[in-house]
Amino acid sequence: MTKLPHVTWLRAFEAAARNSSFTSAADELNLTPAAVSQQIKLLEQHFGVQLFTRQPRGVALTDMGHAYAQPIRKAFAEMQEATNGLFGSKKKRIVRARASISYAAIVLAPQLGGFHEAHPDIEVQLTTAVWTDRIDDEAIDVEIRYGHGDWDERDIRHLSGHRLAEVVCHPAFAASFGEDLSIQTLAAHAVQVIGSESDWSLMSEQFGLELPPVAGAIKADSSLIALQMISSGIGAAIISEDFSSRYIEQGLLISPFEYRLPLQRSFFLVVQDNLQERSEVNQFCEWLSEQHRKVSP
Repeated sequence: MTKLPHVTWLRAFEAAARNSSFTSAADELNLTPAAVSQQIKLLEQHFGVQLFTRQPRGVALTDMGHAYAQPIRKAFAEMQEATNGLFGSKKKRIVRARASISYAAIVLAPQLGGFHEAHPDIEVQLTTAVWTDRIDDEAIDVEIRYGHGDWDERDIRHLSGHRLAEVVCHPAFAASFGEDLSIQTLAAHAVQVIGSESDWSLMSEQFGLELPPVAGAIKADSSLIALQMISSGIGAAIISEDFSSRYIEQGLLISPFEYRLPLQRSFFLVVQDNLQERSEVNQFCEWLSEQHRKVSP
């Protein structure tokens, strides 16, 4: 059995691996870069393998270094969690989540009370963005992102399954057409969501509706804004059932036709790299995944 290396060597290794820098690791550990470099060298000599490749700017883990870094990081995280649980003050743990404004306002915010009841020691800090395709802020732990799931992050979890969109409008707006109400008449008053401008033509093609062009339609940069517009009696929009169902349940909107458009994109939960071992992050992710499983057909 190989003798365990000195814990100070492992601490230096874990910090350098996480920061990809001996200098940053030294700042974190209140050491000099030379001291960190020496401890890494002693660890490499202990195992007889190279754990880092030295580069002009920073360092990079070798294949063996990658393989060793994950269990070492997990071990330190578990020790920290055990120490906090037994000896630390009962401070709230924080999960910083970001989502599109539509998802945050319509789907996530109304459910957060349930998460708080289940996990009163975890504080969720929710921020919003209109468009995002990467976590470009280290202050963000997790992000609910809309797309195909083909991003660079390593931990990407599919939240929603087969998704459909429907035509919705205000009841009074539909009634204003009387017997002339049709999907063609509503299409002539389309409110479009930027990024989903093709939905009307896709629905027309799928069901052979021969809908009129929607050029010059009112546009909104989110489903939330589009829903607010049509709730006031302005036009009609094709909106994901994830968002429109709540408005229909409250009687603010109706879906006067049975046409449903399958959506190619869906929601994913993206976790900031290197945060998978934080228990509060995992608890939030598991809870949110469970909420989506409950409503999936």
